[in-house]
Amino acid sequence: MPTTPAPFTADDYRARMARAAESAADAGLAGLLVAPGPDLVHLTGYRPAETERLTLLVLAAGQDPVLVVPTLEAPDAAEAPGAPALTLRDWTDGKDPYAVTAPLLDAAGRFGVSDNAWAMHLLGLQNTLPETSYVSLTEALPMLRAVKDAHELERLAAAGAAADATYEEILKVRFSGRSELDVAADLAALLKHFGHSQVDFTVVGSGPNGANPHHEAGTRTIEQGDMVVLDFGGLKHGYGSDTSRTVHVGEPSPAEQHIHDVVQEAQRAGVDAVKPGVACQEIDRAAREIIDEAGYGDLFIHRTGHGIGVTTHEPPYMIEGEERELVPGMCFSVEPGIYLPGRFGVRIEDIVTVTGEGGRRLNVTSREMAIVE
Repeated sequence: MPTTPAPFTADDYRARMARAAESAADAGLAGLLVAPGPDLVHLTGYRPAETERLTLLVLAAGQDPVLVVPTLEAPDAAEAPGAPALTLRDWTDGKDPYAVTAPLLDAAGRFGVSDNAWAMHLLGLQNTLPETSYVSLTEALPMLRAVKDAHELERLAAAGAAADATYEEILKVRFSGRSELDVAADLAALLKHFGHSQVDFTVVGSGPNGANPHHEAGTRTIEQGDMVVLDFGGLKHGYGSDTSRTVHVGEPSPAEQHIHDVVQEAQRAGVDAVKPGVACQEIDRAAREIIDEAGYGDLFIHRTGHGIGVTTHEPPYMIEGEERELVPGMCFSVEPGIYLPGRFGVRIEDIVTVTGEGGRRLNVTSREMAIVE
């Protein structure tokens, strides 16, 4: 497996915060308010617990970044990788954290707020500064984390390679006679074995359960003749993996093989459509056209793809109506599927990154239907 990448530096985080503040100003915002969660991790490397105590990164163009933190958590915040690039302002229990934060904000400004900010914290700020207004970061700056630099791409490639190694190994285990939960546990253990620090999901949809794209692995016993959708991923070096393959227990019927072939062709068409300057919706259209022409359009019931980075789902989304253009460094899934209620499902998924010339798959395992025992 690839070696551990070098850690991000304070200068890396300083540059990210500066770009975020400039993007906010370009969007007509007075600044950004970033609560604990993926945006804070991306901008500062700090990953505190999400609690009732206010922690908030305040970014505004022309101002030094400030992280408001509870006093009892200030020592941990000071050790964050991005701490040298910002100022800490702490508050003690019994004091009003919003009164501490208010002087950092334009009293009549409009701010972008990270999507996972607690309502009680946002309402506390509104009560202290009633002339302020707020908009979610996904709405205001959907591309905040979308374009990855070379170091981020290195981490995403390592996560993809670990997911590929997991798939190669899971093909060696027995499926028939075991429960979906058993195979899901194997997948989780393999992801950990190949370096994942966090397993986010292990979908094992056998037989009719495969017709539910987000089926939770359950107690159903996998049988000979089952189609089985495998969709698994998590975080390695802080960045996500997400891949899907569909396998068959024993030889498939001609009808099953045909549907798998259609999905495989649709997935190839989606990946082939990836080029700088192409609208996100064109990836969805390319994959969907193949499935529509085969007569299964009504059975492709989700978008073709989603962005990936410090979380496994983030903008941009490959969906009709998303006219944002692809640029080098964007990373997202291409994962068309066909789902026959009561019978089976098929999904094939790779993570793809946009290059200067087209798209590069970060998952390289075979997309042919594998036969398992």
